[in-house]
Amino acid sequence: MAEAADFQGMNPSPARRWLRRTASLIVGTPLIAGLLAGPAAPSAHAEGKTKVPTGSRTVDVSLDTLAPSAPVEGDTLTVSGTLTNKGKKTVTDAEVDLRVGPKLSGRGEIDQTAKRTGYLPGSDPAKLGGSYTLKVPKLASGVSQDFTLAVPVDKLDLDSEGVYQLGVSLTGRTSDYTYDQVLGIQRTFLPWQPEDTKKKTDLTFLWPLIASAHVTAETGSDEQQTPVFANDDLALELAPGGRLEQLVSLGRQLPVTWVIDPDLLASVDAMTKNYRVRSGNTTVAGTNQTIAKKWLADLQAAVKDGTVVALPFADPDLASIAHRGKNVSGALSHLQTATEVASTTVETVLHVKPSTDFAWPVDGAIDPSVVDVATSAGAHKVIARSDSLEETGGLLYTPTAARPIGGGTTAVVADHRLSTAFTGDMAKAGASTLAVQKFLAQTLAVTEQAPDKQRSIVVAPQRTPTAAQAQTMARALQALTAEHWTKPLDLTEAAEQKPDAQATTRVPRASQYPKKLRNQELPTQAFQDIRTTQSSLDSFQVILTQPDRVVTPFGNAINRSVSTSWRGSPLEAQRYRDSVRTYLQGLSNEVQLITKSDVTLSGRSATIPVTVQNKLVQGVDHLVLRLTSGNATRLDLNDGGAVAEKPVEIAGGHSQSVKFDAAANANGQAQVTARLFTADGTPYGEAMTFTVKVSEVTPTVLLVIAGGLLLLVLAGIRMYTHRKRTVAGGAPEDDGEEPEQPSDPESDTGPESGDPSGPGEKVDR
Repeated sequence: MAEAADFQGMNPSPARRWLRRTASLIVGTPLIAGLLAGPAAPSAHAEGKTKVPTGSRTVDVSLDTLAPSAPVEGDTLTVSGTLTNKGKKTVTDAEVDLRVGPKLSGRGEIDQTAKRTGYLPGSDPAKLGGSYTLKVPKLASGVSQDFTLAVPVDKLDLDSEGVYQLGVSLTGRTSDYTYDQVLGIQRTFLPWQPEDTKKKTDLTFLWPLIASAHVTAETGSDEQQTPVFANDDLALELAPGGRLEQLVSLGRQLPVTWVIDPDLLASVDAMTKNYRVRSGNTTVAGTNQTIAKKWLADLQAAVKDGTVVALPFADPDLASIAHRGKNVSGALSHLQTATEVASTTVETVLHVKPSTDFAWPVDGAIDPSVVDVATSAGAHKVIARSDSLEETGGLLYTPTAARPIGGGTTAVVADHRLSTAFTGDMAKAGASTLAVQKFLAQTLAVTEQAPDKQRSIVVAPQRTPTAAQAQTMARALQALTAEHWTKPLDLTEAAEQKPDAQATTRVPRASQYPKKLRNQELPTQAFQDIRTTQSSLDSFQVILTQPDRVVTPFGNAINRSVSTSWRGSPLEAQRYRDSVRTYLQGLSNEVQLITKSDVTLSGRSATIPVTVQNKLVQGVDHLVLRLTSGNATRLDLNDGGAVAEKPVEIAGGHSQSVKFDAAANANGQAQVTARLFTADGTPYGEAMTFTVKVSEVTPTVLLVIAGGLLLLVLAGIRMYTHRKRTVAGGAPEDDGEEPEQPSDPESDTGPESGDPSGPGEKVDR
């Protein structure tokens, strides 16, 4: 492989000169060698006891700063750090020294040097000595002490351009060992390129602005549809010193390609206005509008003249879709929608036109199915990583990043070593300094592999770098601003570079996809849950008079459900999907049938009312209420049929009573089912069943009633005649008043009650 090989064009003379400088140490007496090596560590320790540091691991040497990171002629190299005695004995008569050399012969040797721990005579160079030594008379157990060494670069004996090993060691004594020995050492790298190389390597550095999902599917009922956030944690990342604030403030000063998740922009833009934050079973007003506005303004200024690549909305997990979701209907359509929304979102918020032609699978790991999914939404370029592609070309140098992989698709292959250089805890100054120096060393080694061959390399760091990692990356890029061996190139230009003819273009088989990454993918059940939610959304939106108020927030929430940010958080991902589905179901249930009690029908025909309630803030239409008689022989609907339908259209916050004509053919009970359907015949909501009791009035009863009425009429006539005669004869009138006959009660035309009405409702003809 190119990265592991010793490379052509390297002059061996510096190594020989270094050997001459250290020959006296190497060929010395066995006693001296033994003294340098220090005592051997105990071969075994009692179970449960802490291992006591010995030899060159007794004192921890941390290199906190190294300036300049890439010195040139006339500079003074300043190294500062911290010494910490981890042993149980006090260190005495110690001194801190620089050890420079030898020149390293390639990327593989840089890796090997970085892995070494402890002091190794013959491999570690001699001390610089002289006036550039710092005396440390005493360092007690558990105590730390700062140090600083300053050495003119011309005193370091750097013979020719290249990468040199640089070590800082502490040599001293303890009460157990009365002779000098190396008690601690830390190695790093010193790139030495005082003049510009003949052909500089094009360096593309991706600067990701990606965050986890914070916005829920819930919105307010107001005209602006105030968004609801699951929490206010995003504000912490946007605030001064926060992760996203640091990425913007540092990135605006660097030659980088911005890689942005549009969902982050949409979320921050929502925070600049009124927004709500969920707090238990309620929501509270968000208060971080000022922070959001400043961050967006700073980002707009930063990207104004830069290159912006927009990922699909919410940064969907391409590998999860390829391996777990592709066979679930609708999974790929979400990726298409997310891609379409991406460009519009970035242009609206940042006022720049982004490139949407790039797909970025997790860690740049690809296989044929991942490539198929990545390009299914229109992307023609896939950001891969060199540890994912099979190296079969036998090249002795790192090839140019762009490689055609068939089907009109270009793999932009990021360098694995450089892309992973800033992982880990960069909050520690020593770790940050080592990462910067190793990164610079690797970039110079890449250029020296084939100094006469122009090449283009890409760095794709972790998706969500911490603030400390961002600061470390910025330090490394700032050290390259002199452009002695690299020059910046944006991603779109890097993808168009002429590929190396011998570079591999073979996409790994599915079986070669990293197991660790596969285990972090969303399960198939996640895509089935999303399909269910999408189906419910499709049924719900067709009845709405303002469907966009629901389709947009829920569509975005569904996209967030397949975000790459859920990797490593399966329970949180499940809760988010469940919350989206539950909230949608709650909204759908706001349009429902009011429960009816049993109905008593007296007579051969009557009207049966069924009430539909709409608690939504917007109107609904394109609904049909269907009434079905379970016994059409006894009770028929719609002029002799078993089924009757009526259209339903209700304003927001209102109810509608839908009346159906019914006819009774025989006494007894009939089950009637009411259910809502969408205009295309899809059932909506749950069915409601109630009983209609038919009690037909017989001719005999009618005759009795008629006779009673006749008697009442005759009695009234007799009373009237009697009073008339009395008045005519001068008889006094009765002092009492004849009671008035009550009139018939008015019919209740208000909304139907959902409460039971005792033995049943009576529906008159």
